[in-house]
Amino acid sequence: MADQDQKRELSALLSSAAIVMLGGIVSSVANLAERVVIGRLLSPSAYGEVSIGIALLTFTLMIALAGCEQGVSRFIPRYDDVEDQRGVWVSGLVVTVLLSVLIGAALFVSAEPIAAQFFETNAAVLLVQCIAISLPFIVGFRIAVAAIRGYENTVYKTIIQSFLDPFLRTAIIALLLLAGVGIVAVGIAYLAAAIITFVVAHLLLSRLMTLRGRYRTHIRELVTFSAPLVISTVIGVMLARTDTLMLGYFRSSYEVGMYDAAYPIATGLTIVLSAFGFLYLPIASRLDADGARDAVDDIYATSTKWVYVLTFPVFLLLVIFPHDIMALVFGPSYADAATVLPILAIGFFLSATAGRDRETLSAVGATTWIAVGNGVGVTLNVLINLVLIPQYGFMGAGVASAISLTAVHGVICGILAIRYDITPLSHEAIRCYVFLPLVLLPIAFVLEPWFSISLLTLGPVLVLVGLLSLLVVGLVGGLEPDDVVVVDVLEEKTGISLDILRQWIPVSETAGETSESLPTD
Repeated sequence: MADQDQKRELSALLSSAAIVMLGGIVSSVANLAERVVIGRLLSPSAYGEVSIGIALLTFTLMIALAGCEQGVSRFIPRYDDVEDQRGVWVSGLVVTVLLSVLIGAALFVSAEPIAAQFFETNAAVLLVQCIAISLPFIVGFRIAVAAIRGYENTVYKTIIQSFLDPFLRTAIIALLLLAGVGIVAVGIAYLAAAIITFVVAHLLLSRLMTLRGRYRTHIRELVTFSAPLVISTVIGVMLARTDTLMLGYFRSSYEVGMYDAAYPIATGLTIVLSAFGFLYLPIASRLDADGARDAVDDIYATSTKWVYVLTFPVFLLLVIFPHDIMALVFGPSYADAATVLPILAIGFFLSATAGRDRETLSAVGATTWIAVGNGVGVTLNVLINLVLIPQYGFMGAGVASAISLTAVHGVICGILAIRYDITPLSHEAIRCYVFLPLVLLPIAFVLEPWFSISLLTLGPVLVLVGLLSLLVVGLVGGLEPDDVVVVDVLEEKTGISLDILRQWIPVSETAGETSESLPTD
């Protein structure tokens, strides 16, 4: 990446990633804390009931959003006139709130037959009804966050989605469960948190854009772009939550509880990926609109390699120490979940190492291919679940999840490479992808009998594996000239000198421009 403006875009992406990753870590901890509170204050079977309810909410939410989240984030930065920007936000609200009201009403009316089919207790009826009422408010705040994303503001997004929403839900759930409300506490908490977050999200959005005033709607343009995403996002949610619903249908709530205790821990592998994603779509969309597709390729490749490197230490712990991790997070009642955790970790790690492939296709306007990739994945997921869940229970669900996630990103990355010549692969990146697990996993397997993971050892072990990962990357020649931007941002954010790592970065042919490419303090 020789152009100075392109380096600034990469620097902006990395700087925002640092902020969003901090928020993402806090958000993931809060979301996991929510599951831990539920799991520890309820029985594994009751936890399984709640997991089915959350899966139902996630599924209906994605239908109601109709792919408009990405559409709003994509179109706002493409307009300079505030009337058009305001119109994009209004268009997103009109489409999604209308859908959410219709879906919520249908869900409310059908609460009893849904509870009879998927749940084992009568209290699930009220849980489903609370979820139905909360749907329009959740949709509203998600569209507000999408608009904030379009303005490339990471701070407000972090406040709303990473702090307020998860912590508020968790606090309300804990109070209600301690008061003896039962599984309905989760539905009440989601409703209350959604209303408060909806209001706060729009108050913060109003600081970026005056919400009252003239506007030009772009409903047709938004729907045309988002329509393929309706299918792809719904299929994506099916890919993530079909396991839970099918486990609830074929097996017991206890098995759902075991699976959904391991699942949110495994999704922690996507924290770094999510951090790179908030600004990625508007930046990549703007670059593509300017005809700078080579810059999109460079940013995609560099960010993906570093997602892999930064995610690897957590992956290693989940694969090598699953029993310690489950005992640390959920307690001994969920020991059986340790058997499926490494399988789910492999699936999510491979998913994370594909980078922001979906957003890259969205940026170049090829959203139909996202639906194709997700369609392949969900088809595999359902078929494999049908075969494995009745016989193997949650272990079969884990295998289905890992295979289908790999298939989705294999298809999407293949389309990016073949049709658009965009790929995260380079000789240096391949060395990272091959040598990190080849060197560090065998060492960890050998040392595992002499180590255990606890609250005291978790942090130091992660830091140690992270440093060893950087060492391996440097020694095998996994660094390239663009990585100097990453090192610059890491040094700026941490205040730690990385001169040793910098020595392994080869000098680009445009090294003379490098010193001018980034602003200095």
